Amino acid sequence: MTPDELIRAALDVAEDGLAHGEMPIGAVVELNGEIIARAHTRDTGLGRRLVHADLLAMTAADEALGWRKRPGPLRLAVNLEPCLMCMGAAMALVVADVYYGLESPADGGTAAVTGRPVDPALPWYRPPAITGGLRRDETRDQFRRYADAGPDNSFRRWARTMAAA
Repeated sequence: MTPDELIRAALDVAEDGLAHGEMPIGAVVELNGEIIARAHTRDTGLGRRLVHADLLAMTAADEALGWRKRPGPLRLAVNLEPCLMCMGAAMALVVADVYYGLESPADGGTAAVTGRPVDPALPWYRPPAITGGLRRDETRDQFRRYADAGPDNSFRRWARTMAAA
């Protein structure tokens, strides 16, 4: 799958989250051309904070793969730039490539991991290759629709800033 196709799939998952009243953030994990995990953010539905789309998708991929040798590199696509926590999880899962749609200036983790040195004791724990800006306008539109879809709250106020970014 191309990076653009992966982001399209993440946007579709985000759309499902939007239909369930969640912020429109979706993620997919791909291995050898097959999406092996997908998730949307579930903050509202679960009433928890550590249920980011990318973290949930990577957890599902990790559960499916376990410790077995992988037949190829893992790729993560998220319509919103992963936060620092999710970038760290991507490094721990040994994700080779991260693709995202819209930058997240307040909490995006790209700047924190770009150029990070690799420790010889943990050669597998390295930043993935990161490509942003794919289907940015479609992601902005999802945030705009979410912000306009319900009563004012902190999530919708934040979504307005993302729609305007």
